[in-house]
Amino acid sequence: MKLKVVLIGAGGKMGMRLTHNLRNSKYDVYYVEVSPIGIEKLKEKGIFVTDAESVVSQADAVIYAVPDVALGKVTEIYIPKMKKGALAVTLDPAAALAGKLFARTDIAYFITHPTHPSVFNWEPVEENMKDHFGGVAAKQSIVCSLMRGKSADYLKGEELACTFYAPVLRSHNITVEQMGLLEPALVETLASTCIYVIREGLEEVIKRGVPAEAARDFLLGHLRIQLAVLFNELPGAVFSDAANKALQRGLKEFIKEDWKKVFEPDNVKDQIASIT
Repeated sequence: MKLKVVLIGAGGKMGMRLTHNLRNSKYDVYYVEVSPIGIEKLKEKGIFVTDAESVVSQADAVIYAVPDVALGKVTEIYIPKMKKGALAVTLDPAAALAGKLFARTDIAYFITHPTHPSVFNWEPVEENMKDHFGGVAAKQSIVCSLMRGKSADYLKGEELACTFYAPVLRSHNITVEQMGLLEPALVETLASTCIYVIREGLEEVIKRGVPAEAARDFLLGHLRIQLAVLFNELPGAVFSDAANKALQRGLKEFIKEDWKKVFEPDNVKDQIASIT
């Protein structure tokens, strides 16, 4: 018997990505969308929406593919309608850590998020390399956490996540708190900021006269080798003495000594509060 899955926010940015894999899966999937634009996007794919009232109460799992800022209100509407023992699935830890999810003790809560294809990912088909986000052709890993429920609920959620994030290379079972350290703290607050500054640096050297194409090629090529060295993709490889001197100077000039505070619990809570 097929498990019945309801996708809330099916016509949104994340919802459309999940729909790509769910529509031809082993699950009996129902698509819920209230935005006229989202409904039209689904219709273009040959998918028609269902009234939530008629399916949520019968679903084995309900996926909440809505923005963090809306999760509180949306789960307040639909989680009370879910049947006992069903699985509520969210795609980000922020709302859960902020206490925004509507709480019930007789259903399970499963949280999952994609890692997206690695910068070191290799695909046998060149076209697959253009799937930068994942969930279409390029392999990616996922992180999963059971916030409430039994081991069987975790397995049910993981199998579902591996379906809508496919193709999946690895699935990691971590805690909700650990997921919060990864996002927003590590990849958004820290990494996005650093990469944004690098991108601004590219614009600055172009303004100072370096041809744009030359600057881009030079930067992206060096980023690849720098990442390979720092993340041990080239075992034994190290930066040159000159590169190390420049690195140490950069750390002193524009990196604050207390930058690791972004991982402190209270700081992470503040980060999560700002996005929910």
